[in-house]
Amino acid sequence: MERKLKIGIIGTGNIAGHHVKYYKGFDDVEVTAGADIVPGKARQFFERMGLPNAHSYENVEEMLRNEQLDGVSVCTYHRAHAPCSIAALEAGVHVLCEKPMSFTLQEAVDMVKASRKSGKFLTIGYQPRYDYLRQRVDEIISSGQLGKIYYIESGGGRRRGIPSKDRDSYINSEKAGYGVIGDNGCYSVDECLHAVKYPRPLTVSAAASSHFGKRKQHCHYPDIFDVEDFATALVRLEGDITFVVKTAWAMHSDTMGNTMWLGTEGGIKIISGFSHANLPSSVMYFTDVNGQHTDSFILPNVNQLAHEKIGPADIWTAKMRNFCDAVRKGGPAPIPGEEVLYNQAILDGMYRSAKLNREVEIVIPDL
Repeated sequence: MERKLKIGIIGTGNIAGHHVKYYKGFDDVEVTAGADIVPGKARQFFERMGLPNAHSYENVEEMLRNEQLDGVSVCTYHRAHAPCSIAALEAGVHVLCEKPMSFTLQEAVDMVKASRKSGKFLTIGYQPRYDYLRQRVDEIISSGQLGKIYYIESGGGRRRGIPSKDRDSYINSEKAGYGVIGDNGCYSVDECLHAVKYPRPLTVSAAASSHFGKRKQHCHYPDIFDVEDFATALVRLEGDITFVVKTAWAMHSDTMGNTMWLGTEGGIKIISGFSHANLPSSVMYFTDVNGQHTDSFILPNVNQLAHEKIGPADIWTAKMRNFCDAVRKGGPAPIPGEEVLYNQAILDGMYRSAKLNREVEIVIPDL
């Protein structure tokens, strides 16, 4: 039997619990150490998670020096993603960094450079990529059946969902950087652009607001809320593609609209909100057959993914198992940092544009 992979946890807040839960389910993996800057937090975390023998630290660099780790999960607040990931890569450890990749575009560039220099991979935690229907949508779009894609729009949004139970991790700019742009917006961008192979973003014109976060009925700590809870943007992409991004933590509606890809030969729509509850699927495909409009549903199906078990795949199991398998093989990264760089460029552009109240150009530094 192969030796167990030794995994470390950087940041022991809420999301770290999800990572450890799945690591514990793998017979060939053990979580041996973790670090958190809050005194005693890592120790309490491991006791709560049933890992009393895991070593706890208050300093990431000390943990990386003392432990012989194969990989780490970076589960810190957003502004710490880059420095913690870079420290682990420079220490010769593979990295699974939670989303968003970083706060600024330059930080993301530095993370990719550190990965290339160290020879260790950097993967970003976008578990929705393992969803069965999303994979079918990606396959259809990648096949070229829609023709030339000229318009993409993200939908969704939360009616009530400001993540403030962890106090300031998401809602205070000193730790989070941005609010819903980085939390939900990164998922929307990845869902829409991964399917079209991430064309290069050129310009962004964005608007953002915070009408709900400063109100007690919507946020646990309105006094420290200083990020956006709503954002929308018009992004111009290479290849003459228009991309509209919409995201919200709170609003008086069940959805900000559907997610869609429009092409010269067909279109796909992911129905958002509750309007698809009585439909056979939430995904529709539109095209013409013999000159007639033809609308059809992309049906959900039983798929086979993580652990080769028959049944609907758990996207978190797939995310964590793929990371462990990649660590075992020495790569490649399941979701490479290089690929997510354009995602981060758009988030960075949305943040800057909203702050400046004008359109901004996206310039991606050379790697």
